[in-house]
Amino acid sequence: MSTQRPTRAISGAAFATLLLIAFMMGANHVAARLAFNNGADVVTAVIVRSSITALVIAAILLVQRVPLALQPRHKIFLPAIGLLIGVQSLCLYSAVARLPVALALLAFNTYPLWTALWDRVFYQRRPERTMLLASPLILLGLALALDVLGAASGLGASGQWARMGVGVAFALAAAASFGVALVLTQHETVGLDGRVRTLSTMLMAALVALLAGQLGVLGPAGFHLPTAGLGWLGLLLLTFLYGTAFTIMFTVLPKLGVAGNSAIMNVEPVFALVLAWAVLGQSIAWMQMLGALMVVAAVVALGLRKNS
Repeated sequence: MSTQRPTRAISGAAFATLLLIAFMMGANHVAARLAFNNGADVVTAVIVRSSITALVIAAILLVQRVPLALQPRHKIFLPAIGLLIGVQSLCLYSAVARLPVALALLAFNTYPLWTALWDRVFYQRRPERTMLLASPLILLGLALALDVLGAASGLGASGQWARMGVGVAFALAAAASFGVALVLTQHETVGLDGRVRTLSTMLMAALVALLAGQLGVLGPAGFHLPTAGLGWLGLLLLTFLYGTAFTIMFTVLPKLGVAGNSAIMNVEPVFALVLAWAVLGQSIAWMQMLGALMVVAAVVALGLRKNS
C-alpha cells in the first residue's frame, strides 16, 4: 500500500498546463489531417514526428544527466511497448486520414476499456466497478458520435459503414494496441524513468513506421512528402505540437505536482472538434456532438476516479 497523501486540488497553472497539452495533442491531429490532405502519407508523418521527438527527449536526458541503465526485464518489454506504440501511431493517423478528426479521437478514446480487458487477459486483474459502470456510457456515446445507424448522415447503416468503417477499424485498432502498451508499461517498467521509456518508444515507433513504409503496408511503398505548402505546414506543426507536448509532460508537469490529474487531458477530442471545424471545415450533427460529450465525460471521470 502506498503511503502517499491523497491527491490535492491542482493549482491554476497546473490545470492550464494540462489543458495546453490536451490542446496541443488535438491540434497535432488536425495538423496531421492538413498534411494528409496535401500529399503527405501516414508513415512519413509518424517517422518525422517520432524521430524529432526522440531527439528532443534525448537532449533532455543528456542535459539532465538521466542514467540509462536498464534492468533485464526492461530490455525485454521496452521493444514490445515501442512496437505497440508504433502500431498505435500508424493506426491512429490512418483513422485521422479517413474520418473527421474528432470522431477518430473519440473512437480511440475507448482505450480505457481495452486497457481493462488486457489487464484481465494478461494479469487476471478484474476491472473496477467504476469501469464496468462507465463502459455502457462510453459505448453508447461512441455509437451516437459515429452515427452507427446513419441517421444523421441520411446514408443508413450500410452506407455509413461503407464510408467510415475502415477509419473506425483503424481507430479501434489504435485503442486496442495502446491498451496493451499501457498494461505492459504499468506492470513491466516499474522503476524506469519515464523519459527513458519515451525515448525508447519514439525510436521504436519510427522504426516501425520506416518498415511499414518500405513494405507498403498502408499504401504504395516508399515515403511521400507533402506536395503543397499547406501540407508542409501541417507536417511541421504536427511535429512541433507533438514534440512540445511531450517535452512539457516530462519537464514541467512533474514540477507542478499534477500526479493523479492527467485525465483532464482527455478533453483532447473536444479541442480537436473545434479546431477541425475552424481549420478543416469539418462538422458533426448535434446528436453526434452529444455522443462525443458522453465519451469525453466518462473517460475523464474514470481517470479522475482511478487516481483520486
